[in-house]
Amino acid sequence: MNEKTLNKLEYPKIIKRLTELASSASGRTLCQALTPSVDLAEIETAQQQTGAAFSRIIKKGRPSFSGVVPVIDSIRRLEIGGALSAKELLSLCRLLETAAQIKAYGRAEDPDQEPDCLSVFFDSLEPLTPLSSHIRFCILQEDEINDEASRNLKQIRRQISQLNDRVHSALASVLNGSSRQYLQEAIITMRGDRYCLPVKAEYRNQIPGLIHDQSATGSTIFVEPMAVVRLNNDLKDLFAKEQEEIQILLATLSQEAAPYASLILSNFQLLTQLDFIFAKGALALDMNASLPRFNTEGRIHIRQGRHPLLPAASVVPITVTLGDAFHLLIVTGPNTGGKTVSLKTVGLFTLMGQAGLHIPALDRSELALFRCVYADIGDEQSIEQSLSTFSSHKTNIVSFLEEADKDCLVLFDELGAGTDPTEGAALATAILKHLHQKQVRTMATTHYSELKVFALTTEGVENACCEFDVETLRPTYRLLVGIPGKSNAFAIASKLGLSGQVIDSAKQLLSRQDEAFEDLLSRLEQNRRTLQEEKEQISAYKKELELLKSQALSQQEKLDAQKDRILREAKEKARLLLEEAKDVADETIRNFHKFGKEGMSASAMEKEREKIRKQLSSVQPSMPAASRKKKPQDPASFKPGESVRVISMNLTGTITSKPDPKGNISVQMGIFNSQVPLSDLELLEEPVSYSAKKLHTTSKGKLKMGKSFSVRPEINLLGLTVDEAVAQLDKYLDDAALAGLSPVRVVHGKGTGALRTGVHSYLRRQKRVKSFRLGSFGEGDAGVTIVELKS
Repeated sequence: MNEKTLNKLEYPKIIKRLTELASSASGRTLCQALTPSVDLAEIETAQQQTGAAFSRIIKKGRPSFSGVVPVIDSIRRLEIGGALSAKELLSLCRLLETAAQIKAYGRAEDPDQEPDCLSVFFDSLEPLTPLSSHIRFCILQEDEINDEASRNLKQIRRQISQLNDRVHSALASVLNGSSRQYLQEAIITMRGDRYCLPVKAEYRNQIPGLIHDQSATGSTIFVEPMAVVRLNNDLKDLFAKEQEEIQILLATLSQEAAPYASLILSNFQLLTQLDFIFAKGALALDMNASLPRFNTEGRIHIRQGRHPLLPAASVVPITVTLGDAFHLLIVTGPNTGGKTVSLKTVGLFTLMGQAGLHIPALDRSELALFRCVYADIGDEQSIEQSLSTFSSHKTNIVSFLEEADKDCLVLFDELGAGTDPTEGAALATAILKHLHQKQVRTMATTHYSELKVFALTTEGVENACCEFDVETLRPTYRLLVGIPGKSNAFAIASKLGLSGQVIDSAKQLLSRQDEAFEDLLSRLEQNRRTLQEEKEQISAYKKELELLKSQALSQQEKLDAQKDRILREAKEKARLLLEEAKDVADETIRNFHKFGKEGMSASAMEKEREKIRKQLSSVQPSMPAASRKKKPQDPASFKPGESVRVISMNLTGTITSKPDPKGNISVQMGIFNSQVPLSDLELLEEPVSYSAKKLHTTSKGKLKMGKSFSVRPEINLLGLTVDEAVAQLDKYLDDAALAGLSPVRVVHGKGTGALRTGVHSYLRRQKRVKSFRLGSFGEGDAGVTIVELKS
């Protein structure tokens, strides 16, 4: 890519933003050196790395590379056996500590997580934690070495501390003694590396010692008393030993680091590369950018692209297509409408994409791989070279025409401007035809109507315009591909207050052909606006329908779920109620049968009946309201002989009388007759097999006839426990006795014989059983018991 094109498309400003996001000096150097590549594999690798960094920043935040400091010179000295200073060793330590932090940052939180293209960088880092920990322990700061770094250093510093105490004690005795009157101030000061006292100049001979300095006025001299001269000399020797020991320590640490010089250098290079990659990821995050797709067919499709150097709050996204159905795009429209911005957006996106940077556009945007990008944008007038604007533009164009081929992208801003309009339009048309014949991907902005006609009449060339709102005299900055733009000069002049007479006069100067063409453009623009509004309305309707459909489906799902739940609950309640009612009914029949045999009085039987009725009534309120609700009963429909069901007792009976004035009616249920209110009765479709008159005038004998229609001559107890079998057998024998059946067959099976034994034990205790025996051949053998009942 040539340098002039990079500057015209403002690529250096993108690099500046990228550089500011790097944490280390070496990372910033890589950012500044970033240029577009023409190797597709290299571009795709760089794009994948940017995407991986972007994803990691979203999940974990940005890592810091501030500890990555230049260490190449230090590494070279280590390689030749040199010793490093405390500052250099601390730099190595910070580098290794940063490597440890970045390695931990890159570690996957989930063991099953798939590695990305940056995982190899993180895995290759070698923090050398023991070495960095040792350096950090020994060197606290650049000018501070830990006392515990070595035994000799600790001993020397202890001696220095002790000697300091002796020096201060000796000087304190002078300060507190008779010589204090000769001192300018009662303080201990330092001159050079010697402890001294400030003595008044006139008393210089009163305190024997070495003079090291005097004040600017000469009124004070700084004397080292003879009592501390030797101590100061010893102290100076200890300081020299301390520095010597520190140098030995630094040399030892350097020797420890030397074997790892190559690993340290590798860490530096890896961290620098990661800093550079994460700067690209951070830039993508700042610009809300996405990964572009690349192709080698010269196809560009930018979806809702935003120029990255314009304010994000005000920039209007544009959608541009080039290189698929057409190779040449001519953009027209009024000034300040956004033509140049659209041109620069296409060029800058191409440069950014080929540099491995994401572009601020919607995902699935496509860019083509171009060998070179040529841009002729802006005023190229040069006083030094005596070139006019037109001449400068043509100089650029000459070079473009010579070098550009189908693998290049050419961008023209105001092609043919700066000279006579007629000649400029003809020259611009010829240039575009030449590039079109070479299949060079070209995008040009212009005001010439001739170029609009050229685009309309030439295959592979397409018009585009930057939309302009004539009512507000403001551009919308929307790029509309497929529609030629108008200059709108007359409309703008009219809105700005130019006389209508002048405008009409100007219109008369237009040729009929030009006027017809402008009218055609106006109609096209009006049709486009109408279609756009209708499209937006249809889109809004579709969204509304989708929302309503989604809500309806959701509501239906809720209703279905609620319906299923209600049905399940109702069925479960009904099952429980039926079981309870059945148990009560069975118990009732057994009790009344016993009452009949024991000769119980009618009043006692009625009390027992009322007790059972209350028990069943207590169950009824728990039944669903829908199951209790019934139609109003007509008293005339309840006639003697009709079959009914007593709802509260869940028993079937026959009406034996007409309703009395209170609404009660006599119902014969089995062996007892009861007064039941009409509201507690339900008519049955099939009447019982005996008439009311017969039931009223007969007794037990006729009741047997009705019962015999429902009692079978045998009962099957297979698969039941003894208790369950006895309960069912007890009820069955009651029913069989009422029906007058005898003998009856009890099927209990052979098996282990436990069920047969239990049944026989039960039969021996029953008074209504005349005799029983095992079945003979043909009757079921030992698996069946034949029971004779008393008549």
